Amino acid sequence: MRSTLRIDTMDADRLLAPPTANAAADAARVVLPVHGMSCASCVAHVEKALAAVPGVAKVAVNLATESASIEGHALDVGALRRAVDAAGYEVPVTTQRLAIDGMTCASCVARVEKALQSVPGVIGARINLASETATVEAVQTVERGALIAAVDGAGYAARAADDAGGSATADSPARPDPVASLRRDALLALLLAAPLVAPMFAAPFGADWILPAWVQWLLATPVQFWSARRFYAAAWKAVRARTGNMDLLVSLGTLAAYGLSLYLWWDARDHVGHEPHLYFEAAAVVIALVLLGKWLEARAKRQTSEAIRLLGQLRPAVARVLRDGREVELAVELVKHGDRVVALAGERIAVDGVVRAGASAVDESMLTGESLPVDKNVGDKVVAGALNTSGRLEIETTALGAETMLAQIIRLVEDAQSAKAPIQRTVDHVAAVFVPVVLAIAAVTLIGWLLAGAGFESALINAVSVLVIACPCALGLATPAAIIVGTGVAAQRGILIKDAEALEVARDIDVVVFDKTGTLTEGKPRVAAIEPLGIPHDQALALAVAVNAASTHPLADALRASTKSGSGTNFPADVGLPAVTKAKNVAGRGVSATIEGNEHVFGQSRWMQELGVDLAPLAARAESLQADGHTVSWLARKHDAGYALLALVAFADEPKAEARAAIDALHRAGLATALITGDNEGAAKRVARALGIDDVRAQVLPKDKALAVTAFKQGADGQTRRVAMVGDGINDAPALAAADLGIAMGSGTDIAMHAAGVTLMRGDPRLVAEAIALSRATVRKIRQNLFWAFIYNVVGIPLAAFGLLSPVVAGAAMAFSSVSVVTNSLLLKRFRLR
Repeated sequence: MRSTLRIDTMDADRLLAPPTANAAADAARVVLPVHGMSCASCVAHVEKALAAVPGVAKVAVNLATESASIEGHALDVGALRRAVDAAGYEVPVTTQRLAIDGMTCASCVARVEKALQSVPGVIGARINLASETATVEAVQTVERGALIAAVDGAGYAARAADDAGGSATADSPARPDPVASLRRDALLALLLAAPLVAPMFAAPFGADWILPAWVQWLLATPVQFWSARRFYAAAWKAVRARTGNMDLLVSLGTLAAYGLSLYLWWDARDHVGHEPHLYFEAAAVVIALVLLGKWLEARAKRQTSEAIRLLGQLRPAVARVLRDGREVELAVELVKHGDRVVALAGERIAVDGVVRAGASAVDESMLTGESLPVDKNVGDKVVAGALNTSGRLEIETTALGAETMLAQIIRLVEDAQSAKAPIQRTVDHVAAVFVPVVLAIAAVTLIGWLLAGAGFESALINAVSVLVIACPCALGLATPAAIIVGTGVAAQRGILIKDAEALEVARDIDVVVFDKTGTLTEGKPRVAAIEPLGIPHDQALALAVAVNAASTHPLADALRASTKSGSGTNFPADVGLPAVTKAKNVAGRGVSATIEGNEHVFGQSRWMQELGVDLAPLAARAESLQADGHTVSWLARKHDAGYALLALVAFADEPKAEARAAIDALHRAGLATALITGDNEGAAKRVARALGIDDVRAQVLPKDKALAVTAFKQGADGQTRRVAMVGDGINDAPALAAADLGIAMGSGTDIAMHAAGVTLMRGDPRLVAEAIALSRATVRKIRQNLFWAFIYNVVGIPLAAFGLLSPVVAGAAMAFSSVSVVTNSLLLKRFRLR
C-alpha cells in the first residue's frame, strides 16, 4: 500500500522562516508511513510513542492506510521515526545519493547540508567534499526532485549520483570534464601571469625594469574576468544565499587588487614617463596559483576515489547465457535468476552463482584481497567481478545487480566514504563561522593600518593578503580525503570498514577478543576418536551421524565426512544410517532426534549433566582427550529411567597457518589478546598456548559471549578498556554488538556480517591486525590534515594582517594548503603492515 508524506501549511510565514537545525520540519502537520501494525493495540502503541516526542500536540494513527498524522510545532522527522522504531514498528526510509557540483570549501558543505536537511521528511544528510557527493537519509516518500531543488536553491547543482561520471546518452549531452576545464583555465592564467612577475625575478640580478601599465592591464584582464569566472559565479551564489565561501574571499581579494591598480594607473595619468607601481600581477598571480591548486587538488581527489572506480569496472556489461542449448550474449540486466551463465578463460564472471559444470582457477583478489587464484569446481560459489583464469565454467545465477557481493561491497565502501568522522564535528563548527570571521579580520586589518598612518594602498594590499591566504578548502578536505583513501585501500585488501566512527574506535582498541572455531582454527574439525559404551563401534558412529542429520554445525559435517571414502579416517565408509524423525537443534548444547522410536541426544558435557546422563564410565578417557586439546561430545539414548550413555566422540580442529602471525602482529602493536569459546577448557588452552594468546574463557554459551566481552572492558587495574570482538558475524552477533568494535570474518556473502564495524572478506586472521593498523594510519592522516589546515590559517592570517605576506605569497600558500592535504591523504596508498 502506497503511503505519502504530507505537510499541511497553517502559517505561511513559518514556511518562509529559515530551516531549523537537526533537520526539523517546522510544519503544522506531518503524515508518516508506518509499517508493521496489525491491530488496534499496535495503533495505541504507535500513538503513545509519537505523543511523547517533544513538539507533538496531536497524533492520529490509521491502521487501514498504515500512516500516522502528527500535529505540532517544529516537528523533527528523525525524532518521530526513532520513536516509532523504539515502539517496535517501522517508518520506511531510503538512502539517496546525489552528485553535487560547485562546492569548493567547508562552508559550501555546511550550506548544502543545511539545504537538504530543510526538506520535509529528510532525516539526515552527509556531504563529502572530496567525492563531491551527498548521502541523504529520508522517509521513503521524499522524491529526489525535492532534494535536487533544495540544492539548486542553495546555489549549487545536483543530480543523481548514478549519472556522475557516466557516459552521455541521447537525452543527456556529455558533461565537460571539470579537471580538464580547470587545467585549461590554470594554464592560461599561468601563461598570462608569467610576464607580470618576470620583473620580480630579474631584480636580484640588477635588472630594473617594469612593464608598461597598459601591457600589465592587457595581460591581467583576461585572467581576472575569464580564468576567474568560476570564482565569481560561486561567490554570487553564496551572497544570494547570505553566506560566504572561499570563492567570495578570492573574488573580493583579487578584485580589490585589480581595482586598486586601475585607480593608481588613472591617478598617474598626468605623470608622463612615470610608470606607477601597480598590483595587476598580484591579482593575476593569485588567481593563477589558486586555479593551479584547484586543478592539482581535483586530480588528487580523483585518485582518492580510485578504489570505487576500479571496483565498478569489474562489472561486465554483457553475459554469455545458455538459452535452448546455445550461447547467447545478453546485457547483464537481462539475465534472470536460475539462468546458466558461461564464463570462459580470461573473462570476468558476470553474476553471483554456483558452478554447475567445469572447473577453473578464479582470481578474486579485487574482491577479497586474496593474492592467489582459488580453485572452483562443481558446487562451489563464485561472485560477479572475479576473473576466470583457466577453464570454462557454467554458473547457475543466484544473485544479480544490487544483490551481488560486488554491488554490496561498492555500497558499503561508498557508505563509509560518505560518513563523517566524529572529529569532523569540530571542523563543521569552525567552517560555519570561518568566512565571516575572515572578512571581519580583513576589515580590521584595513582600518587598523589606516589608523596607524599607512597609506590606503598599503592598507588595502594587507587586507587583500588576509582574504587570499584564508582557505576553508583544506578544512573541508582534511577528513573526507583521508577517509576515502583509507577505506579504498582497505577494500582492495579485503577489509570493509562500515563507517568513519569504526575507524576512530579501531584506533583506540586495547584488547582483541577472538572466537575460536573458524576464526583462529580451520573450522573444519575431524573425528579423532570414538569410544563406544556397550554398543559396536560402527553402530556408535552410525547413530552419531544420524542424530546430527539436521545439523549444519561443523562437528556434524566432520561426522558425515568421516563416513566417506578417502576421508583419511580409520572409520568404515559403508556405515548404514537408521531412519531419523523429529531432528532438532538445541542452541548452545547439541542436537536431538528420534531414531527407531527412541530419543537420542548428542552434545556437550554440560547438557549431558543437565539431562542426568552418567558420564563416569568414560570420564577418564574424556579427560585424557580434552587434555590433549580435543573437543569431546557425548551420545546418549533416552529410556524409561532417564538417559543412558552410548559413546563419546572426540574432534580435533587445528589452528590456521596464519593465526600465530596474526597474534604476534597484534602484540607488536601493543594490544592484548583473548579467546572466547564454547569449547572445553583443554581444547581452548591448547589453541591459546600454540598461538600465544594472553587470556582464555572456555565453555561460554553463545548467549553469554556478550557478557564475557563486557567483562573484558573492565581491566584488572580498574581502568576501562576498549575491546574488539572477532567472530563469524552470525553466532557471535551479540558479542560483536557488545564490543566497542565488531570485526566479522568470513566469505563476505552473509549480509549479517555487515552489522559489524569491520567485515573481513576472507578468513585470514592477519587481516585483523591489518585492519586496526590501517584504521590507526587513517586517523593519523586525518589529524595531520586538520593540523596543517588549521596551521596555515592560524599562522598565515596574522602574518598577512601585519603586512608580512604579499598577496602573491598568500595565494601560493592558499593553493598549496589544499593540495598538501589531499597529497598527504594519498600517501595512505603506500600503507604496509609492519
